[in-house]
Amino acid sequence: MSAVRSIHLERRVVAHPSALRVRATMPASAAPPRPSAPPWLLRLVAMALGIAVFVALWAAIAQFGRIPDPLSVFKEAVKIFSNPFYRNGPNDQGIGWNVLMSLGRVAIGFGLAAAVGIPMGFMIGRFRFLSDMAAPIVALLKPVSPLAWLPIGLLLFKAANPASIYVIFVCSLWPMIVNTAVGVRQIPSDYLNVARVLNLSEWKVFTRILFPAVLPYMLTGVRLSIGVAWLVIVAAEMLTGGVGIGFWVWDEWNNLKVDHILIAIFVIGMVGLALEQALIFIAKRFSHGVAS
Repeated sequence: MSAVRSIHLERRVVAHPSALRVRATMPASAAPPRPSAPPWLLRLVAMALGIAVFVALWAAIAQFGRIPDPLSVFKEAVKIFSNPFYRNGPNDQGIGWNVLMSLGRVAIGFGLAAAVGIPMGFMIGRFRFLSDMAAPIVALLKPVSPLAWLPIGLLLFKAANPASIYVIFVCSLWPMIVNTAVGVRQIPSDYLNVARVLNLSEWKVFTRILFPAVLPYMLTGVRLSIGVAWLVIVAAEMLTGGVGIGFWVWDEWNNLKVDHILIAIFVIGMVGLALEQALIFIAKRFSHGVAS
């Protein structure tokens, strides 16, 4: 009798539904994980594919005869960059000298705009009365096209070179003022209340509270300003002449050298990209330094 009971119990235990579920869910063999490509490789492949598609579209459009094909532009670029710093006169210089002249004008105009715009942004964001004073002026002048300032520059300075620098200065001013002022306004009021309780001087409030908190906003304004400055100088030089990448583009158009214009477009894009990436690198270094 006891043997029969043990047999029935054993059958009941084996036939229990939970045991069957456990056995059913047990994997027969664990499949090894498939290796995945690293993210940097996928990004590199995507970038190469994008460039290939761009070149293919360019070659297809060039078949209609309107613009040179990529191969002929590449061959002409090799000739140009084999001697980019030649000089055959004041208005006949290599593309290297033209780029350097444009960068020099951008550096002067952008530097003056930073020296004026960043302190103004701090003051406008710090004091409500100054913010109310500046609001209608910024709102009125900020949307003005950059080239609309060029005749005013020519009238004031009577020369093309300072007029171009003046246009860069005016157009680079607004992003730095606006972004710096916005950064100051984003500082929690508790920080400033503590500074008042501790009777900190305005200089200590600036160095200990305002500057570290506003730095990311300020650098964003700097990045936007350098992009605007590089765009503006090309258009301004087309109108004022002289030596510069904008004048070089216009001069090649007058000579009907479309392949040179395309080369200049790529040069302008690469220089602008280099400027932006350099500022991104500086912004990251400064941000990490403040955070540490």
